[in-house]
Amino acid sequence: MTPELDAGRYAVKRVIGDTVWVGADIFKEGHDLLAARAVYKGPGDTGWSSAPLRFDFDSDRWYGSFVVDRIGLWTFTVEGWTDAFGTWRSELRKKVDANQDVHVELLEGALLVRSAARRAKSPAIRASLLQTARMFEDAESTSASARIERAFDEELLIAMNELCPPRDLTCYSRELGIYVDRPQARFASWYELFPRSQAPDGRHGTFEDTAQRLPRLAELGYDVIYLPPIHPIGRTFRKGKNNSLTPEPEDVGSPWAIGNENGGHTAIEPALGTVEDFERLVRTANEHGMEIALDYALQCAPDHPWVKEHPDWFHIRPDGTIKYAENPPKKYQDIYPINFWCDDRQNLWNACRDIILYWIARGVKTFRVDNPHTKPLAFWEWVIGEVQREHPDVIFFAEAFTRPKRMKSLGKLGFTMSYTYFTWKNSAYELQDYLEELTDSPMVEYFRGNLFANTPDILNEYLVHGGPAAFRIRLLLASTLLPLYGLYSGYELYENVPFRPGSEEYFDSEKYQIKPRDWEAPGNLNPMIELVNRIRRENGALQQYENLSFHTSENPQVLFYRKAGRVRPREWTGGRASYYAVPEEEATASIVAAGDAADLLVAVTLDPRAVQETMVHVPLADLGLTVDSAYVVHDLLTGARYTWRGSRNYVRLDPMSGQIGHVFRVEVLGAR
Repeated sequence: MTPELDAGRYAVKRVIGDTVWVGADIFKEGHDLLAARAVYKGPGDTGWSSAPLRFDFDSDRWYGSFVVDRIGLWTFTVEGWTDAFGTWRSELRKKVDANQDVHVELLEGALLVRSAARRAKSPAIRASLLQTARMFEDAESTSASARIERAFDEELLIAMNELCPPRDLTCYSRELGIYVDRPQARFASWYELFPRSQAPDGRHGTFEDTAQRLPRLAELGYDVIYLPPIHPIGRTFRKGKNNSLTPEPEDVGSPWAIGNENGGHTAIEPALGTVEDFERLVRTANEHGMEIALDYALQCAPDHPWVKEHPDWFHIRPDGTIKYAENPPKKYQDIYPINFWCDDRQNLWNACRDIILYWIARGVKTFRVDNPHTKPLAFWEWVIGEVQREHPDVIFFAEAFTRPKRMKSLGKLGFTMSYTYFTWKNSAYELQDYLEELTDSPMVEYFRGNLFANTPDILNEYLVHGGPAAFRIRLLLASTLLPLYGLYSGYELYENVPFRPGSEEYFDSEKYQIKPRDWEAPGNLNPMIELVNRIRRENGALQQYENLSFHTSENPQVLFYRKAGRVRPREWTGGRASYYAVPEEEATASIVAAGDAADLLVAVTLDPRAVQETMVHVPLADLGLTVDSAYVVHDLLTGARYTWRGSRNYVRLDPMSGQIGHVFRVEVLGAR
């Protein structure tokens, strides 16, 4: 069956409003006709609904679909059975067409119809069926042609399909899951900021200062504003500027060292404001069409209340001290990892769950989870299930910069989306190979990548050495390759100074100090950010995940790809893709991208320093064009329009003049 993930061990992912296509191999001995249906139920349903499956004669493959219209966990399976009445009609048709006597066949039909009549609740339908049975039995007073005509009557077929019970109903051995998220789980533009750096005058920023920036961030087109931890910061072994182990008295420390005398994970750093101030910030974001995402970092500073109240929740060394975090040669004395397998595991896990519930009660519905791969997978599967059982619209975003199988497992067990390796993929080959893995493999059923162009921990060498053009290139790639992308503040100002040569740490990292900025400094990237976010909202092709395909560019320094406006649904069996064998117009109409169905062709230079020219090969067949077709492509970045003909067309990109790419909307199609 499809879609099915690890033999039903995990649920596949969809978004509310999606059409779920179901496929199954169904067959039996002999030549009887079969019938099949998908049966499903959504959150809160007490009974099952059904959708018929259609038969592909060449492959014994059956297909059907249903729409998921509620957020939460859905369940489905497939049932098949012998279609007794359909088989009878089929055999009758063959004999009628061969001019054979069908008297006995009509008597067999009468038996089927009488059996169905006994199950009819409507007196009128029961009477009609009994009259039909008598007609089939009465060869003397009813002509053969009238009896045969009645046998193939569509109203009779409908009644028999409803009332003729399957004699050999067979159900698939497993009930499979689908987790349905809200739309923001698949399409959103993220922006990360530190509230303490939002004051315009250099003092410690507050939630109120952050709220003052929200209208402008809404204008720029962001959907989610992500805040690193907002909790009290530990004092013991507090880090100084640039990760110094000898802080000055005024140093504010790392927000990820959570907890002091003012509280832990359910408290707020007093310098930021109060709980009421935070709730007001959440409401303000909502009023501007955005939401606040909070960091969920399960670790503690030595001053966290849990350290005194529950020392057994941590790793105790033989000398009685608590083990702090290490990544030799780095030491993080300001952070104690939690021992998730301690003897008091149940109370610990409940306390970790209750942190999420506390912030949900204050309006937060999205959590960016810090280093989930360093905590037990069993814990995440449990806590996500616990939370989403009562709050199915909550989104969990995994900061899973780890090995591929761990990243994939986190996606399977419930994380809504994940960071990716995008920041380290800079060549055409690397980008194509990785993005095809994300969008053209079984990963599409459970893993949603969020393409952050930078983070407080990742300043890639491409940005360090590429100058402003590199920032523009990576922004265009991140925002058009996948529907989820994000930027960490400072990106719009081209911040690119590393702590030391070869380091991905920022110099004067905001993780350890307040870093006020002039967000509208001359030459900033905000105009382009606003433009690409508007393009994303106005073009449905950029809001879909599985519609990416790469196409030939004769210069490997120029990446060329298509975001399709319409996509035929695929299924994955044995790790290989195939299209559902349903009418194409029905298949494509079911998952047309939001807004419209226009195709986009994107060409991006990967060289931030020099002019690059190439011939790109347009996938004419995919666009419904012939080799002689003339068509217009509209560059949504500049407004320019070009008339192209045939597959091979010329592109010139000059990053020094600001022309780092094209986002072509195929608007006018010529002769086909």
